[in-house]
Amino acid sequence: MGETVRRRSFLNTLSGRFLILTVVFVMLAEVLIFVPSIARFRADFMLTRLKQAQIAALTQLATEDMIMPELEAELLANAEVFNVVLRRDDVRQLVLSSPLPGEISDTFDLRMAGPWELIRDAFACLLDGENRIIRVIGNPVQDAGTLIEVTMESRPMRDAMVDYGLRILALSALISVVTAFLLFFAVQRLLVLPIRRVVRHMQTYAEAPEDARRVIEPNADVEELRAAEQALKSMQMQLTGALRQKERLAQLGGAVAKISHDLRNILTTAQLFADRIEGSADPVVARTAPKLVNSISRAVSLCESTLAFGKAEEPPPQLRRLNLAHLAAEVAEGEGLGTDTQITCLNDIPPGLTVRADGEQIYRVLSNLVRNARQAIEATGQPGTIELSAGEEEGEWWVRVGDTGPGLPARAREHLFSAFQGGVRKGGTGLGLVIAAELVRGHGGRLELMRSDDDGTEFMIHLPKGNAGTEP
Repeated sequence: MGETVRRRSFLNTLSGRFLILTVVFVMLAEVLIFVPSIARFRADFMLTRLKQAQIAALTQLATEDMIMPELEAELLANAEVFNVVLRRDDVRQLVLSSPLPGEISDTFDLRMAGPWELIRDAFACLLDGENRIIRVIGNPVQDAGTLIEVTMESRPMRDAMVDYGLRILALSALISVVTAFLLFFAVQRLLVLPIRRVVRHMQTYAEAPEDARRVIEPNADVEELRAAEQALKSMQMQLTGALRQKERLAQLGGAVAKISHDLRNILTTAQLFADRIEGSADPVVARTAPKLVNSISRAVSLCESTLAFGKAEEPPPQLRRLNLAHLAAEVAEGEGLGTDTQITCLNDIPPGLTVRADGEQIYRVLSNLVRNARQAIEATGQPGTIELSAGEEEGEWWVRVGDTGPGLPARAREHLFSAFQGGVRKGGTGLGLVIAAELVRGHGGRLELMRSDDDGTEFMIHLPKGNAGTEP
């Protein structure tokens, strides 16, 4: 049982299958060589009989019919034929003869035989086990006449063909086995061992992909294997870099969570002081205190959300009815977009439009989009416009944020919603749109980029009206 398993496992290897295929193909090549060889052997055998018969006939002619019957029989026996007919000077002459043991069954004319005919007749002779009397016709050598014809038995020729064929097959088998093993060891050295080396590198790398020392160094002599090793090295380096970045992001997330925790405590203290100045008699302080309290409250909420993001989760939205136009006005004011600035903020949201959403989270989404638009326009040094519009359809509310800025770079569009990769501004982290998209998804909606070209950028927020997936 164990031997059978080992045999099957060897046949499933590249080396085993290559060894078997080599033996099969070499044997096939030898068979293709054997077929014309056996036909050629048969033709040479009959030509040899014709030559021997011609020598015997010339001996008879040289003695001018004075040869003794015993010598004639001996000449025919040495030539291994029964009769010899020679055509000379347009005269057909029976030079040597003896009684035939049977009737002539076939006649083979070697003067007109082609390759396919020789192959056909050779295999017919091999398959025929009977001893038949055949006539063979050919051309005499040395221009000793125009035709020579003999009668002979087929069995000696068949026996010689079988012996020749067995020797050819044995030699072919030996050549195929030797060739197969030579190729086997060559493939082991040139292909299998380099492939096993690549596999070992992959296994070693998989044990500790963060260790750059385990990245494969291409050194294969075969061009295709070297290309594979180079591709593997490139993939391993990219994966190692990605894992390192992931580790750094995890560490950064922990650090941000700690900073947010301490910052939340500081802002909570500031919020207590801001609550106290709300009752100030100074009209300026009384007017600005609520805005200061709101700003500190949003900062505290942001710290708490950052702590939740560090734990790979966002708190569920607290859904309630809110006036979207008022919320957009707060966003514009919070971003410093007034009437006396180069950047104009157009609030085209219908005053009576209300949506069912989390006010703090939607504020963060709109604030992020408006801030990105403002920074893009400011980078050009030219005046620009930011437009906020909204509407509702049968199953959803939509909010559009567009600007007349320069548009997003191609790289930013490719990684727009990927953390730490979609940032456009120098020093930016690329987290803003990631968090915004996550907040919108928490409402069961989606944030998508509608366009970004030389005429500006446009984002669309879709908020569903249904409750499925949005209830906290």
